[in-house]
Amino acid sequence: MPPESAGVLIVRHHRTRHEVLLVHPGGPFFRKRDLGAWTIPKGMVEPKESPVETARRELAEELGWAIPPAPERLIALGTVRQKGGKIVHGFAMAWEGEPIDPEPRANSVEIEWPPRSGKRLSFPEVDRAEFFPLAEASQKILAAQVDFLDRLAQMLERRAIPSPPDCPLY
Repeated sequence: MPPESAGVLIVRHHRTRHEVLLVHPGGPFFRKRDLGAWTIPKGMVEPKESPVETARRELAEELGWAIPPAPERLIALGTVRQKGGKIVHGFAMAWEGEPIDPEPRANSVEIEWPPRSGKRLSFPEVDRAEFFPLAEASQKILAAQVDFLDRLAQMLERRAIPSPPDCPLY
């Protein structure tokens, strides 16, 4: 069975457009990569954990943001299969906090670097997090996850994302 991960695509209305939150992987392999390297904040689904629980946990771990417990706040965007075979469950949620720039608080990952050197170094799992307009996000995000943006755009057109009173999306 392929590995599974889950994450949340945060959407906000900023000035005259919708923007989504993406994170950039840390470490030397991604240091100079931009287009096609960003992702939704996500992580591995643990045993006995649902994708929704994983998505909530990962947003808290990577950015320190707690999602209100109301289940209707997370709207399923379906799944995608990434190039390596991993299945990613995506959810959308309107951001209702202050319009601040996100600050990653990612866990560290240890990898052998440089490759085949025998040296193990620790790097942040995520080194940046930013809100992007949908069109720009489509260029920044991993190719397999573009489907999440397309599905979100369709939902926004249909006004199918709940909009908190203090954070109107429409």
